[in-house]
Amino acid sequence: MRRALAGVALAVTSMVALSFLIPLALLVQSEARSRATTEAEQRAAALAPVLALTTRPSDVQQAVSGLDAGDRLGVHLPDGDVIGAEHAPPQGLNRAERERETLALSTPAGRVYLQPVILAENRVAVVESFVPQEDLDRGVTLSWVVMSVLALGLVAGSVLVADRLGARVVRSSQGLSRASNALGSGDLGVRVHPAGPPELAEAGRAFNSMADRVVQLLAMERELVADLSHRLRTPLTALHLEAERMGSAPGAERLNAAITNLESELDSIISAARTPLAVGPLGGVSDAFKEPGRPADIAGGPEQQRCEVSEVVRGRVEFWSVLAAQQGRDCRLIATSEATAVRLPQDDLAAVVDALIGNVFQHTPQGTAFTVRVERTAQTVVLSVDDAGPGIEDPDLAMARGVSVGGSTGLGLDIAHRAARATRGEVAIARGPMGGAQVRVMLGLDAERKRGPVRAARRARKSAQRS
Repeated sequence: MRRALAGVALAVTSMVALSFLIPLALLVQSEARSRATTEAEQRAAALAPVLALTTRPSDVQQAVSGLDAGDRLGVHLPDGDVIGAEHAPPQGLNRAERERETLALSTPAGRVYLQPVILAENRVAVVESFVPQEDLDRGVTLSWVVMSVLALGLVAGSVLVADRLGARVVRSSQGLSRASNALGSGDLGVRVHPAGPPELAEAGRAFNSMADRVVQLLAMERELVADLSHRLRTPLTALHLEAERMGSAPGAERLNAAITNLESELDSIISAARTPLAVGPLGGVSDAFKEPGRPADIAGGPEQQRCEVSEVVRGRVEFWSVLAAQQGRDCRLIATSEATAVRLPQDDLAAVVDALIGNVFQHTPQGTAFTVRVERTAQTVVLSVDDAGPGIEDPDLAMARGVSVGGSTGLGLDIAHRAARATRGEVAIARGPMGGAQVRVMLGLDAERKRGPVRAARRARKSAQRS
């Protein structure tokens, strides 16, 4: 940006300088030639009275010598004699004598001024006044040099001023850009010092106000989540007591396990909500900004942030198959046997699977079949959930972030979106082969796991060659 401003200043200043310099230079040249021509006309006019009195060669020679000290003045008498210098071309002399009009002719050596003088008996004498080329250009070169130096100084000064102004603007905009990137990465403590032009200073103050407001809103949201989570403990305790009263009745063990799992999820929500807001850049995913209800401890190392998609999906489908059997749903799992490692925590991927399958149970009638597939391509792992329900009327609207469709909160697709973006993948909704909705979540393969088989093959080839 700084170079761009300097370049613009150079271009504008150069155009302004040229727009004044060229006309001024031409004016100086025109004035120098006008001055030399006027002097020549004056010398020629001074001979006219002499010729009107006498055309005797000696008298005319004396008059020419008195007026011309540089061999520039000459007289062409009617009888053909020439007194003084002769520079005019013959055709010019003949024209001046014949037409009896004043002429100014340009020659390679300079400029010739011809003035006819009408004598007695209708005779014509022509006075010739010559101006050398150096007289026509006298002082022009020096004037041009002076004007060029002034123009260059003006351009250099303008570029220097523009560069200083550009540096000030660039520093302010770069500071605002760095602060914006830091805030986007989770550094909630970043602020900028408003500086630069008034517009950028105002943008800096607006950024600081926005950052303060973001911190306030996040704090309020976390307080609300913690409060709601605490309120849920009362009905959860009542459920726990009712489950204990059931004793060894059918389903009591499964109910106790579900209640215990729910208590664990509530503990995770409260723990995440009570964690202080992040004040530094996120190194992966910050606990303070995780989705409520999702595990907070995922920063223990690279291995803890990877999982096999097929294994996680298989476990979650087994969990949901119990409820599917109770509702008369045909639940099928088709998973590849290839490695499907992605750089995503296992609990986060489980939340994606639960959200997609939960949408099937929530938005399709009981008895509606569904299929979960895990496929692998060269660069991605594709998790798809198909159902035989009525489908989604407006897939584009359903793909909009934060938009609820068909009475849902839209949280399930948001969870899938976040997981896909974390692995540089995407989410797509279409009509599936079973006639209902098909939600496809493309997850990028873990780069290190993708290179693993290749490295193993190379090591095997090297071992075979050595043996």
